[in-house]
Amino acid sequence: MNSDTCARTSTRTLRTPAVRRTAAVAAALALTAGPAVLAAPTAYATGGEQGRSSAVVLRTDLDVALLGGSVRVPLAATLNEVQAPASAEKTALTVTLDGVDQGRPVQVLRAAVATASATADKRRAEGRTELADARLNVPGLPLLSLLHLEKVTSRALCETGKRPVAEANVLGSVTVLGKRTTLSSGGPTRVEVPGVGEVTLQLSRTATTSRTAAATALSLDVSVNPLKLNVAEVNGSVVLAEAECETPEAPASTAPTPEPADPAPADPKPQTGAEPEKAGLAETGGSSLTPYLAGGALALLAAGGGALALTRRARASRQG
Repeated sequence: MNSDTCARTSTRTLRTPAVRRTAAVAAALALTAGPAVLAAPTAYATGGEQGRSSAVVLRTDLDVALLGGSVRVPLAATLNEVQAPASAEKTALTVTLDGVDQGRPVQVLRAAVATASATADKRRAEGRTELADARLNVPGLPLLSLLHLEKVTSRALCETGKRPVAEANVLGSVTVLGKRTTLSSGGPTRVEVPGVGEVTLQLSRTATTSRTAAATALSLDVSVNPLKLNVAEVNGSVVLAEAECETPEAPASTAPTPEPADPAPADPKPQTGAEPEKAGLAETGGSSLTPYLAGGALALLAAGGGALALTRRARASRQG
């Protein structure tokens, strides 16, 4: 064996194990490292605030002047006023004030039905009232009711994800200072009784915003001075069947910045003649090992291409 033959044999013997080691290393890296993966963003929900609601059957803000105005007594009263988040309900049928009619008690309101309820949680808030067969009285008119009505109701409902709803209804007849009255929804109704006084009534007021609702079945502006004797002059306002609500705050979702997984080691430098690996290979189904097997196959293909190129070079050198 001459020196050239020995050199070619030695070169072939050394290159073949090197090629095999390169292919083995490339395959091992492809199978164990896998592609770099970013963790998917996750949405976390934080608890929303509870809604709020309230309801009241009667609210008065009156000023009573006695003895020609020398003595003034505020007549502020409420009946069945409730508020939530905690569920609440009241059903008292009368409210009486002392010391405003020459020391005698005055039964401001009496009714066959007088209920108010309020509920609220993290999904909805609602206020409701109902008043039926009710008589409203003020000092100075012991025998004549300021107002007598058959039935009024109000409702305010606020639910998460929905527009708030406000409803108020006056059902049946209304009598003011002894006069049967037809109320108008187009504006206030004014009732005047000579020698007694006047009452202005506003029918069924409702209001809504994106998060709140309010409903009042009946509101009155009162000015009474019986026979102008100044025994008991009464001025002020009265609200009947009022309900309000506020929508609970919806849970907020936040998506944290995804954290990258451990990066994969750099791909080995391809051998001469190897086909470069294509990025973004699509998965075609199968198990979660599919991307890794695909990467290993590409590495083996690259290593095989390198080995083929070396073999061809060795043959060319032998023939030369």
